[in-house]
Amino acid sequence: MDDNSVNVESRTSAQDKRWTIMAALLGTNTAFMLFQGIAQETNPELIREVALAIIAATMPFQGIYFLIYTFLLEHDGELSSSRIDRLNLASAICQVVSYMSILGLGMMWFNISRFVGIAFSLSMVLAIILIRLVMSPVTITDV
Repeated sequence: MDDNSVNVESRTSAQDKRWTIMAALLGTNTAFMLFQGIAQETNPELIREVALAIIAATMPFQGIYFLIYTFLLEHDGELSSSRIDRLNLASAICQVVSYMSILGLGMMWFNISRFVGIAFSLSMVLAIILIRLVMSPVTITDV
């Protein structure tokens, strides 16, 4: 696909939004790992341990996402389409795995308070449904 057929500003903006979401997720996960890790040392609990393990397992994928994103920006126009496709697939996989860290965050909220955990879980499901509806491809039809 050539740059004349696609709005480059829209494409970059969408990429920047995904990057920002991943950065926020990484920051949140890092904070939870730090503070809940300290709490785990002083007062070990199995659910916290499992939640921390889930979050820890997803963090490398968040880092890899940033590496792929930066690589694609640095080599824009220099890569073959098959390589770009493979990098985009790897990026998508990293995003999906990274979003699984939300499960660990939800478990952590349940550990803190059942009511907060339920509220977080319900709002998370609604937010995912909303974002999937909003982010689905838009087609413009001639009337």
